Amino acid sequence: MATVFSSDGEAALRRELGLAAVAPAPRTDLDGFYEMDRAAAFVRGGGFRKVALQFPDQLLADAAAVAARMGAATGAEIYVLGDTTYGSCCVDEVAAEHVAAEAVLHYGPACLSPCRRLPVLHIFGKQPIDTGRCAEAFRELYPDRQSRVVVLSDVVYAHAMGELEQQLCPEYPNIIFSRVVCEDLSGPAPPGEMRQFGRQFPLEAPGGLQDCAVFYVGAEGLALTSFMLTWNCSPFSSFDPATSCGRRETFNVNRALMRRLYLVERARDARVVGILVGTLGVAGYLAVLQHLRELLRQAGKRSYTLAVGKPNPAKLANFLEVDIFVLVACTQNSLLDSSDFYRPVVTPYELELACNPAREWTGNYLTDFRDLLPGACAHVEFPPAVPAAEAVPDISLITGEMRSTHLCDSTASQLPPRTTLACRNQTQALAEISPAASFLESRSWRGLEQQLGQTPVAKAVQGRRGIAIAYEDEGHEQP
Repeated sequence: MATVFSSDGEAALRRELGLAAVAPAPRTDLDGFYEMDRAAAFVRGGGFRKVALQFPDQLLADAAAVAARMGAATGAEIYVLGDTTYGSCCVDEVAAEHVAAEAVLHYGPACLSPCRRLPVLHIFGKQPIDTGRCAEAFRELYPDRQSRVVVLSDVVYAHAMGELEQQLCPEYPNIIFSRVVCEDLSGPAPPGEMRQFGRQFPLEAPGGLQDCAVFYVGAEGLALTSFMLTWNCSPFSSFDPATSCGRRETFNVNRALMRRLYLVERARDARVVGILVGTLGVAGYLAVLQHLRELLRQAGKRSYTLAVGKPNPAKLANFLEVDIFVLVACTQNSLLDSSDFYRPVVTPYELELACNPAREWTGNYLTDFRDLLPGACAHVEFPPAVPAAEAVPDISLITGEMRSTHLCDSTASQLPPRTTLACRNQTQALAEISPAASFLESRSWRGLEQQLGQTPVAKAVQGRRGIAIAYEDEGHEQP
């Protein structure tokens, strides 16, 4: 009976793992799936001598074969980026620069966030799809042939949208197919055209996108969630090519927005905010970091910038003094579910709703942080400073305490500076002291410490031999 609830681990240590248990089987149609000719033409056309290939985890089984073929076809020095610093949908320009790469070939799903440092070629991979079954599911979901429907797709199924368009356009005169565009779409769109999330499509409906339904081709995931929150006035339906099933999306957008607005209220109550750097490759991330710092300063909150890689509850639990975190990431990775975290994690847009009195909730949700920057379509200037005595107070909906919403008077209420000068020793030498470092020194536990010079030096001795379940000297020791 003892082995039912616990064991010595011998079975797990002696279990043999096959190749299928640790990685998917390599593909046989590499030329078609990875568009080897187009990739080789891109490398040769740019004259690149060092090229980085970035693969997501599910495609790493093909990395060695693709790299060998690319090297033979182009003569370039090929490097494989297997483990990305942040989300695999973003181009990891930092890892590519570690090997002095001149260009990046990004494989697999992508958020299509613009980059600024290196030339990038996106190769999504032509995932299989039954376009006939997809068209049949569309007809079942939209029996009215006059329906206004915008068709979006995951990038891995973009190759099949032309065939689907040929099947549906003769029957549905008001159907609109989007086009995946890998170039930067941050500029203003022409009249009657929508540009967002790396998609571009004409839109001539009188009420805009809110008068149209949206049909999404792809699996349920972060991309679909981002679309539904941003275009929350449009009814969504989807077709999953992996299961060949179409359905009307039952994702409760109102409930999700209520959850996000609750986090906005938490951000209003916060006094210390941690700015999480969730990307180093998306264009404009440095500008939005500075924008958030200035926003928090004017709102009377203290901010700290943290670079922790991919955030998880264990990492962020080390910063107990932070009341709330704001994640600067791409559109797909910014909507982090922080229900398991010790402190909530919000988006830059939600922090703006909390700290900028001039920004009001209009029902439109923004997941692209570049829309908040000066000169962008959704930028809202911070209102002029007012004395603290004239600030309009309100009541927190969470704590029930009174708070001031606009403590912007720099003369009346100013946070202590981030660094101060203090006398370090008797010779009147000045040292720069950070309040954060001073607080860390006052902690009883500050993480792993080296304690150099405090631990006595000991000679190396022979340790135990064997594995944990059966050391060689076990059973021979005298009682």
